[in-house]
Amino acid sequence: MVFSCIALLVSSCGDTGTGPGDEPGPYPEYMRDFVVDISDYADAVDPGFIVVPQNGQELLTTDLEPTGALVSYYAEAIDGQGREDLFFGYAADDQQTPEGETGWILQFLELAESNGVEAMVIDYCWTQWKVDSSYAWNEAEGFVSFAADHRDLDDIPGYPAEPWQANTDDVTTLGDAQNFLYLINDQCFASVDDFISALDATGYDMFVIDLFCCGEQLTSAHVQQLKTKPGGGSRLVLCYMSIGEAEDYRWYWQPEWESNPPSWLGPENPDWPGNYLVKYWYPDWQAIIFGSADSYLDRILAAGFDGVYLDKVDSYEEYI
Repeated sequence: MVFSCIALLVSSCGDTGTGPGDEPGPYPEYMRDFVVDISDYADAVDPGFIVVPQNGQELLTTDLEPTGALVSYYAEAIDGQGREDLFFGYAADDQQTPEGETGWILQFLELAESNGVEAMVIDYCWTQWKVDSSYAWNEAEGFVSFAADHRDLDDIPGYPAEPWQANTDDVTTLGDAQNFLYLINDQCFASVDDFISALDATGYDMFVIDLFCCGEQLTSAHVQQLKTKPGGGSRLVLCYMSIGEAEDYRWYWQPEWESNPPSWLGPENPDWPGNYLVKYWYPDWQAIIFGSADSYLDRILAAGFDGVYLDKVDSYEEYI
């Protein structure tokens, strides 16, 4: 296993820049190494554990360009590549993404697929023809997708009435999944039992959910209950985890950080109050994410999730 703290000392390739705090460094490489370390650690505990970074697809190539050389060690460490707004939602929700942006993203997702990394797409739209188009266009590309009607990701969409390409097949790999539900905000649910029951009744092949619901950490029994579809087929349950921002509603947050922040904690995200940019290459932040029984990833592993869905992987862009 190659740990990121070692990579900080020996790394010399990749784009460099000067970010918040005026610390120069190869920030894309730092993030690649962080993701790889997470993958290696999880695989040592639970072989076959799924790792999917969301956005930041440019990390797949050495120069962050679609024509660049593949970073093979990174591609081999991840099972999927998540991407928001491919066809709808880039500039505004329920609006079609500009053609140039779609084309740029598609080049990376096609590169991922050609190297055994499954593309997972989240479009943000609710007009029925746009929802239908999102699913059809993604399927034509060979991508599994979800059309979210709220960017807060707080509900089970009412349309379509059944998941796209609903089936009763066993789903044991990302490549098996024909649809998924991305729901990480519990505000529409009265209790954990309400949340679990609502999801369990759906026919989705895969869930991406949070480790916590209604103030409680999900147990292995909760997660296990979600692993079987109503028709009897198995499904995957992935857990959301932000690695590029700290969240002030998580158990690890310390109240004194607001007045006396640790050296790795950066400014608050103006678009998402309570979320703070981090210097993700700092060992103290990485220790919160993985490596001990109380760390984020270890809690996810102990709860029996099939994999992890990594958010804010693209936070390296804030430093270059």
